[in-house]
Amino acid sequence: MYDQFYGLSGRPFQLTPDPHYYFESGTHRKALSYLGYGLAQGEGFIVITGEVGSGKSTLVSHLMQTIDKARLTAATVVTSQLDGEDMVQMAAESFGIDTRGLDKASTLKAIENFLHAEARAGRRCLLVVDEAQNLAIDALEELRMLSNFQLGSTALLQIFLLGQPEFRDLVQGAPELEQLRQRVIATHHLEAMDADEVEPYVIHRLQRAGWTGRPQLTPDAFAALFDETGGVPRKLNALMNRALLMGAVEQLETLNGDLISAVIADMTGKRFAYEAPLSDHAPAEAIAHFERQAAAEVAKPISIAAAAPVATAAPAHSVDQAAIAALHGRIERLETHMVEQDAVLRRVLAMLIDWMEKENQTLAGEIRSIRAA
Repeated sequence: MYDQFYGLSGRPFQLTPDPHYYFESGTHRKALSYLGYGLAQGEGFIVITGEVGSGKSTLVSHLMQTIDKARLTAATVVTSQLDGEDMVQMAAESFGIDTRGLDKASTLKAIENFLHAEARAGRRCLLVVDEAQNLAIDALEELRMLSNFQLGSTALLQIFLLGQPEFRDLVQGAPELEQLRQRVIATHHLEAMDADEVEPYVIHRLQRAGWTGRPQLTPDAFAALFDETGGVPRKLNALMNRALLMGAVEQLETLNGDLISAVIADMTGKRFAYEAPLSDHAPAEAIAHFERQAAAEVAKPISIAAAAPVATAAPAHSVDQAAIAALHGRIERLETHMVEQDAVLRRVLAMLIDWMEKENQTLAGEIRSIRAA
């Protein structure tokens, strides 16, 4: 893959969230400040929303790496369509509480006992709920009820809610969530990155993977990346993955705007006339061989004696024009066939990458489920 060709230690633009590659854009810096403020308060709800692929999960994964695990016990729930009872079950299991054979009331009691035990050990508890836009109203109400657990005047559980923009609208507008709204102490909506943040983002992730300057990216490449993705991190990652793969296939040391446009055309099924420059890895021996051949042809002496008399020399127009036309036809057909083969190869590579990315996402989900269990 491209990581081997460019000497990278990993794949810096994989779609699975990885805090190792966390980049602090302006909007992520604000969100991190709100999360830090929330942790300092130790109670209530903090709501972080953003478009798909805006970096919500990566942000929280980065935060989890910075917390003091001796003072804070954190658990994460990635939700699907959960109702209230399922939400209680998932919350308990995320903290490692054995709920086998327990009904809802018993599960709530087990959670309360766990929270009290953690508080006596000097640890607060944090529950992170990802993809919160999938939660039903009664599931959100159950989360609010969990936040009621106290030891004296100290809240035992704090909750972060991460979701897409429609979740923000739900929290702000649903009459049934008035009590939850009153417990939200901070909210932030993650915006896409600005155009001038795309280059630092790409370079940062490459450097985290051991980038030493191969490949270089031109200014028009960064402009094309922003124009296509709008600065959304996951879209940037997907496009850069494809660009690096095409660069490795073409053996390029520089990725420019035309290459990015060709990758976009592959991803969207559009046609784009892209002609890769001569590879920087073209063997010098081959070039020298052709130079020697040309020099030898120039240096050959012309044999006057062997030349036919001028009077009997074949006129220039006697060359077989039909043979030349047939040769041109064959060359054109070969070129057309090569273009078609190249297009097929690119489509196959695109399908392969899509399959690998979906497999990675599926595997990541299974790993999270295993950890939660």
